[in-house]
Amino acid sequence: MTNTEYSPGLHKLLTLRVYNIDMLTNLKGFRNFSESILMKYGLEEVGFSSHVFDNGSYTAAYCLKESHLCIHTWPEFNQLTMDVYLCNYLKDNSDKVRQIAQEYVGYFEAEVIKDFEINR
Repeated sequence: MTNTEYSPGLHKLLTLRVYNIDMLTNLKGFRNFSESILMKYGLEEVGFSSHVFDNGSYTAAYCLKESHLCIHTWPEFNQLTMDVYLCNYLKDNSDKVRQIAQEYVGYFEAEVIKDFEINR
Protein backbone atom coordinates (compact mmCIF):
# COMPACT_ATOMS: atom_id res chain seq x y z
CA MET A 1 0.00 0.00 0.00
CA THR A 2 1.54 3.32 -1.03
CA ASN A 3 0.75 6.70 0.48
CA THR A 4 -1.41 7.64 -2.52
CA GLU A 5 -3.60 4.55 -1.90
CA TYR A 6 -3.85 5.01 1.87
CA SER A 7 -7.26 4.92 3.53
CA PRO A 8 -7.32 5.21 7.34
CA GLY A 9 -9.57 2.16 7.73
CA LEU A 10 -12.98 0.55 7.60
CA HIS A 11 -15.52 1.23 10.34
CA LYS A 12 -18.35 -1.30 10.45
CA LEU A 13 -21.54 -0.43 12.38
CA LEU A 14 -24.07 -3.15 13.14
CA THR A 15 -27.49 -3.39 14.74
CA LEU A 16 -28.41 -6.99 15.46
CA ARG A 17 -31.56 -8.77 16.61
CA VAL A 18 -30.72 -11.48 19.16
CA TYR A 19 -33.38 -13.96 20.23
CA ASN A 20 -31.45 -15.51 23.12
CA ILE A 21 -31.74 -12.82 25.82
CA ASP A 22 -29.04 -14.53 27.89
CA MET A 23 -26.50 -13.53 25.23
CA LEU A 24 -27.43 -9.87 25.78
CA THR A 25 -26.84 -10.08 29.53
CA ASN A 26 -23.70 -12.23 29.58
CA LEU A 27 -20.76 -9.83 29.67
CA LYS A 28 -18.39 -12.60 30.79
CA GLY A 29 -19.30 -14.71 27.74
CA PHE A 30 -18.83 -11.68 25.46
CA ARG A 31 -15.40 -11.03 26.98
CA ASN A 32 -14.30 -14.63 26.59
CA PHE A 33 -15.43 -14.70 22.96
CA SER A 34 -13.85 -11.31 22.25
CA GLU A 35 -10.52 -12.36 23.71
CA SER A 36 -10.52 -15.39 21.40
CA ILE A 37 -11.28 -13.05 18.46
CA LEU A 38 -8.40 -10.75 19.42
CA MET A 39 -6.04 -13.72 19.52
CA LYS A 40 -7.36 -15.28 16.30
CA TYR A 41 -6.94 -12.04 14.33
CA GLY A 42 -3.68 -10.92 15.97
CA LEU A 43 -5.14 -7.76 17.55
CA GLU A 44 -3.56 -6.10 20.57
CA GLU A 45 -5.73 -4.91 23.45
CA VAL A 46 -4.67 -1.59 24.95
CA GLY A 47 -7.55 -1.35 27.41
CA PHE A 48 -11.03 -2.59 28.25
CA SER A 49 -13.94 -0.87 29.97
CA SER A 50 -17.48 -2.03 30.66
CA HIS A 51 -20.61 -1.37 32.65
CA VAL A 52 -23.50 -3.70 33.52
CA PHE A 53 -26.88 -2.01 33.95
CA ASP A 54 -29.61 -2.96 36.45
CA ASN A 55 -31.45 -5.06 33.86
CA GLY A 56 -28.26 -7.01 33.03
CA SER A 57 -27.59 -5.25 29.74
CA TYR A 58 -24.05 -4.11 29.20
CA THR A 59 -21.85 -1.72 27.34
CA ALA A 60 -18.25 -2.59 26.66
CA ALA A 61 -15.33 -1.19 24.71
CA TYR A 62 -12.00 -2.63 23.74
CA CYS A 63 -9.38 -0.04 22.92
CA LEU A 64 -7.06 -1.75 20.48
CA LYS A 65 -3.62 -0.84 19.22
CA GLU A 66 -5.30 -1.06 15.82
CA SER A 67 -8.38 0.98 16.96
CA HIS A 68 -11.51 -0.31 18.77
CA LEU A 69 -14.42 -2.68 19.21
CA CYS A 70 -17.59 -1.56 21.07
CA ILE A 71 -20.95 -3.07 22.00
CA HIS A 72 -24.18 -1.93 23.67
CA THR A 73 -26.96 -4.43 24.46
CA TRP A 74 -30.71 -3.95 24.91
CA PRO A 75 -32.28 -7.23 26.08
CA GLU A 76 -35.66 -5.52 26.46
CA PHE A 77 -35.64 -4.98 22.66
CA ASN A 78 -33.70 -8.16 21.68
CA GLN A 79 -31.04 -5.93 20.13
CA LEU A 80 -27.45 -4.85 20.28
CA THR A 81 -25.35 -2.29 18.49
CA MET A 82 -21.72 -2.90 17.74
CA ASP A 83 -18.92 -1.25 15.90
CA VAL A 84 -15.63 -2.61 14.70
CA TYR A 85 -12.91 -0.32 13.41
CA LEU A 86 -9.37 -1.23 12.41
CA CYS A 87 -6.91 1.19 10.91
CA ASN A 88 -4.88 0.44 7.80
CA TYR A 89 -1.47 1.50 9.05
CA LEU A 90 0.64 -1.12 7.27
CA LYS A 91 -1.99 -3.00 5.26
CA ASP A 92 -5.65 -2.89 4.29
CA ASN A 93 -7.61 -4.48 7.15
CA SER A 94 -11.05 -4.12 5.54
CA ASP A 95 -11.54 -7.87 5.04
CA LYS A 96 -10.48 -8.50 8.64
CA VAL A 97 -13.11 -6.00 9.88
CA ARG A 98 -15.80 -7.77 7.84
CA GLN A 99 -14.69 -11.20 9.10
CA ILE A 100 -14.69 -10.07 12.73
CA ALA A 101 -18.16 -8.54 12.37
CA GLN A 102 -19.42 -11.81 10.87
CA GLU A 103 -17.89 -13.75 13.77
CA TYR A 104 -20.00 -11.68 16.19
CA VAL A 105 -23.16 -12.19 14.13
CA GLY A 106 -22.50 -15.92 14.46
CA TYR A 107 -21.66 -15.74 18.16
CA PHE A 108 -24.93 -14.00 18.96
CA GLU A 109 -26.86 -16.17 16.44
CA ALA A 110 -28.20 -12.83 15.30
CA GLU A 111 -30.25 -11.39 12.51
CA VAL A 112 -28.68 -8.30 10.96
CA ILE A 113 -31.03 -5.30 11.17
CA LYS A 114 -28.56 -2.65 10.01
CA ASP A 115 -25.09 -2.97 8.55
CA PHE A 116 -23.14 0.14 7.61
CA GLU A 117 -19.59 0.46 6.36
CA ILE A 118 -17.74 3.74 6.55
CA ASN A 119 -14.40 4.08 4.78
CA ARG A 120 -12.53 6.63 6.82
